[in-house]
Amino acid sequence: MKPIIAITAGDINGVGYEIILKGLLDPHICEICRPIVYGNAKIAREHAHTLSEEYHNMQFNLIDDPAQVKDGRLNLITCYPDNTPLNIGTSTPEAGKAALASLERACADLKAGKVAALVTAPINKENIQSDKFTFTGHTEYLTHYFGSDKSLMMMVSHAMRIALVCNHTPITKVASMITKERILDKLNILNATLKQDFMLTRPRIAVLALNPHAGDNGLIGKEEQDIILPAIKEAADSGLQVYGPYSADGFFGAGKYVHFDAVLAMYHDQGLIPFKSLDMNGINFTAGLDIVRTSPDHGTAYDLAGKNTANPQSFSHALYMAVDILATRAKSKEISADPLVIKPRPERERPDRPFLPFA
Repeated sequence: MKPIIAITAGDINGVGYEIILKGLLDPHICEICRPIVYGNAKIAREHAHTLSEEYHNMQFNLIDDPAQVKDGRLNLITCYPDNTPLNIGTSTPEAGKAALASLERACADLKAGKVAALVTAPINKENIQSDKFTFTGHTEYLTHYFGSDKSLMMMVSHAMRIALVCNHTPITKVASMITKERILDKLNILNATLKQDFMLTRPRIAVLALNPHAGDNGLIGKEEQDIILPAIKEAADSGLQVYGPYSADGFFGAGKYVHFDAVLAMYHDQGLIPFKSLDMNGINFTAGLDIVRTSPDHGTAYDLAGKNTANPQSFSHALYMAVDILATRAKSKEISADPLVIKPRPERERPDRPFLPFA
């Protein structure tokens, strides 16, 4: 069966609906999965009328539960009322409430096993804040919601895979967040996801330095000597293919990232600036959780909303990647199964003589 993929609509005033509608018009999508948009049909239609004519008459299959999903249709579960105010291009409290309602319902269905994976459209991290959402982004919310204390924010494109030690952390707090234990946790999650989700047998991981020039032997900072190098050594001693720390500017400037399967950056902009400079159609992937979640690698883009100029490629790539990872995880489980474990036959079928495997 094609997997059912939950798609949250994100901030209703941003480009979320536009990239979803454009992406789902691709006929190949329904060949590989059964998508469900978690949002509101009336608001989706209003966004559709800001696009070209081919979108104006898009029909939705309105359902109440993923079990009602129809193959080859644009399925939609209503998560907020028709009278939710729409102010395209503007951040509003109502948009934050709608985004949270969509996310909560999709996550509930994912936790219940009603859908196979989650693709999230962009939210506004400020207007979504409430007593139910006190997080700095999707990654942190999902880590908490699915009962984990460890996850990894990862950006993926055809050019590189970047993972972060610190996600949405203020620069003033980054140094205090760089610990040996934290780096080791992230390296272990990264190594595991490269094997499980990307089918790499012995992944090679580069670790970036925190300070300019990798600290210049302690002259510019001691984090490399005291924290990052010991973490790399311990990870290598445990069998991981880990190298560094590399000075970020020279590492990316000289194109050294092409020699590695993934890069672990110390903080958000250190990793995402070079990543997005190479490709603005990458994917945000939450690694380290039992569930599969992907998203486009951009924000709400209020300045583009309602103008029919938003590029859906990152969203489409996120949807394709969610389906790919589901298939890869299934394949990984199949490969990891012990071929020497022989299931006993029913009692009546057992021969009287001992089983001789090479007789």
